[in-house]
This record gives sequence, structure tokens and C-alpha cells, in this order.
Amino acid sequence: MFSIWLTCFLPLGTISVICESLYGTQLSPERSLLWGPGLRAGVVLPARYFYIQAVDTEGKRFTTSPGEKAFQVKIIAPEEQFTRVGVQVLDRKDGSFIVRYRMYASYKNLRIEVWAKSKQVAESPYILKGPVYHENCDCPQEDGRAWLEVMSCPQAIEQIQRDLAHFPTIDPDKIAREVPQRFGQRQSLCHYTIKDNKIYIKTHGEHVGFRIFMDAILLSLTRKVKMPDVEFFVNLGDWPLEKKKSSQDVQPIFSWCGSSDSKDIVMPTYDLTDSVLETMGRVSLDMMSVQANTGPPWEEKNTTAIWRGRDSRKERLELVKMSRKFPEIIDAAFTNFFFFKHDESLYGPIVKHISFFDFFKSKYQINIDGTVAAYRLPYLLAGNSLVLKQDSIYYEHFYNELQPWKHFVPFKNDLSDLMEKLQWAKDHDEEAKNIAKAGQEFARNALMGDHIFCYYFKLFQEYAKLQVSDPKVRDGMEKVVQPDDDLFPCNCHRTKVKEEL
Repeated sequence: MFSIWLTCFLPLGTISVICESLYGTQLSPERSLLWGPGLRAGVVLPARYFYIQAVDTEGKRFTTSPGEKAFQVKIIAPEEQFTRVGVQVLDRKDGSFIVRYRMYASYKNLRIEVWAKSKQVAESPYILKGPVYHENCDCPQEDGRAWLEVMSCPQAIEQIQRDLAHFPTIDPDKIAREVPQRFGQRQSLCHYTIKDNKIYIKTHGEHVGFRIFMDAILLSLTRKVKMPDVEFFVNLGDWPLEKKKSSQDVQPIFSWCGSSDSKDIVMPTYDLTDSVLETMGRVSLDMMSVQANTGPPWEEKNTTAIWRGRDSRKERLELVKMSRKFPEIIDAAFTNFFFFKHDESLYGPIVKHISFFDFFKSKYQINIDGTVAAYRLPYLLAGNSLVLKQDSIYYEHFYNELQPWKHFVPFKNDLSDLMEKLQWAKDHDEEAKNIAKAGQEFARNALMGDHIFCYYFKLFQEYAKLQVSDPKVRDGMEKVVQPDDDLFPCNCHRTKVKEEL
């Protein structure tokens, strides 16, 4: 677990930390490096972040921690008496740090200072000339292209192009009629229309509680940027719906998971999406907190592969069976029985949950499917352990960017070569360490909060271009309203997106 320090009640919003050195290596405040989206005023995220790289007096980068309290961070709004900002300095243990901060109010300007040895680091102080808006500020950028540029979003995303290639054109009237007929009785769906940057919804099916995740990301996006007018369906279930070999017309359906035998349009999972939206809020597991809790150095990790989870796939039963046979090689156990309760006497007893961060005491992480793809993979990659991933028909939005033997070690779907792959890792320790490092770098560079926002916006932007008629607010739709419980509403300097007449 970690702590969040709120600077709003501290004089000048200061976190007091002390600079330390390691093994006599002298930290150089002037030569150390700062960069990242949290140093740009226009990048509005639930939790903004930037990086610090410790550099010594000879210009060499630290490769181990200079001390978790090496840097002092101070964030203030010069025109305000109090700065309502939560700040955390996360030590990644490799000579670099993430500084993340969550704003609870908007400010005309923001001043970020980073100190070490009573000296300012790099080009500190950084002045963010505002307005600098906090997450709950409803002030969308009218120009989507300008927003993409400020966010440094990629020009194109291959997975989006691949998914949308199945749909040369999209007829909003047709999908509004046919998708509920085909799937509305047996599945749980949300039918959304975004028009004039307002969100409207109609649900189908009994189990629609997961709409909260989709509502939340759409509300967050529309607060930041004017969304294109779009009409679409979101599958709230685990399994992709639209089969490639369907005898009926294939319809565009958004899902959190894709598969090799389906044509669903994949989005970042609800789990990853929620962790981005709630970072420094009510969740403790997210892409930044993991990076500060990657366990001991590689050489000090134990060599027993670890896995915990529920009994949502028969291969998981096999894994626990293997663990019983080779306990010194695999530590696998169930934390809950649901699907195979009749086998609990064979594969139980269930064990207590352990902290996710404790996983990284081991060199080897086993990633095996649940009902669909195991949504823990982003966090496992962000650690400092080697991920061994089961071959699978299921995938998340980023899987096609991963390369086996570069970012992870693959093993067969039936686990028949898992022991062989674990032995390979033990026999090739340096190669295994390098693969773990490459997987970690991928997660750091492709799965952070700003990347998730970019993916969603690009997806809806490209999808909107395929529509052959205007989206409509259909009968039975209700408006999804922005939360009104913000204690510190902002004054938007932009011309607000016009309200629907």
C-alpha cells in the first residue's frame, strides 16, 4: 500500500523529503533530468505525472535508487492562498522516479519545483501557464486535433485500424435496429449516442452494472475535448459477441476483450480504465503504483513462479495441480472457487489473498486466461519480473504490440511446455532479466493514463468517420449527466460547447 500526501493544508504545498546519496555517489541536482506530460498545462489527466532521472556529478545516470527521499517536490498556485493538490513521489528503484499529483481545484497558473540538496533540479521551477484545469472541470477543447497534439497522441493506432477494417461503413439507423434484435435479449449492452458533446444511453439486458466504467470514461473525455458525434453499442459481458463466421450481417460492437474468432472492436479493459480514472483516489493498483512496488532487485528475487486467482478456467486447475507436484518450482493456489466448486476438495483449500505487490518477490509471473484474457497483464508487465504468458485466442487492446521472447515468454495453451519454459528462464537468467526489462519498458511507454485517453478518443474519432448518417438520440435514451458534487468548480475560459436545443 502507499500513502497520499495532500498539500492543500500544508504551507505552500510542500512535501518535505531529504536528499540522500548511495555508496558515495554524489547526486547532481543540475544534471538530473525532468520530463513528462505533467509539466504541460494542457494535459488534463485524473492524476498528472512526470519523471525524474537521478544523475551523478560525472553525468552518469543512477541505475539504482539514490534513496526514496532523494527529491523534494513543491507544487503551488502562486495566486492562491492554498494549493489543493495531492502529491506523491514514487521511487522506481532504478534511478528514476515518478512524481504524480492530483488536482482538486483549477488554477490560473501552477508552479512546480523539484529540489535536491537544497538546489533546484534541472530547469526547475516549471511554470504551467494556465488556466490549469483539474479532472472534474467541464471545459472541453473544441478542436480535437489540437487536443491530440497537446496529448502527444499517435497519428494512427494499428489495433484500431485492424478492428475497424471489418466495417467499411457504419449505418447508425441499422445498428440501432439490428443489434438489440440480435443480442439485446441474451446479452447486456449499452447503446450510446454522443451528440453535441452530450452523452445519451439506453441499456439492454439484466446485468448492466458495468456501465459505470463506460459512463465514467465518456464523461471524463467530454470534459476534456469535444467528442465527435457517434452512435455505438458496448458489450458489458466478458466474451466478445460478433463471431467472424456469423451467418448474419456483422455489426460493430465495442468490447473490453477481443478474440481471434470474433470481430468485436476492442477498448482498454474496464479494469485498466477504472485504475486510470481513480489513480490517487480509491484504488491502490494502477500503472504508477506498481512501478514503485516491484519488489527486490532481480538478483534477490526468489525463483519460484507465482500465481493466484479464481477457478475460471480448467487450465488454472492444471496449474494448481502442477504446483502441488512441483512446489519448489511453482507456487499456484486459488483464492476463490466459483466455476468448479465440486472440485474444491481436489484443488483447494483456498488461500488468503496476498498483496499484488508481493507477487514481485518472485522472478517469474504466470499469466493464464480467466473467463477471457487475464486483465492483470498490464500490471505484471510493469513489474520487474519475467512474465510467462499462456497462448490464447483472447487479447486486450495492446496485445498485438507485444512480441513473444522480447516482452514475455510464451507457453502453450494446455500448459504442456510450462515446466520447460521455466527451466529455460532459470538456465538463461540474463536473457530472462532482459525480457522482463523490455516488458516493463513497454508498459511504462504504452499503458499509462494519457495513452488510454488517446486510445479512446482515436477510436471514437476513426469510428465516427465511417458513419453514413448522423447519429440520433433514440427513443428511450436518457442523458448521462456530469457529476455535480465538485467542491471546487472551475471557470472555463473556452467558449463552452453549445447545449442541445
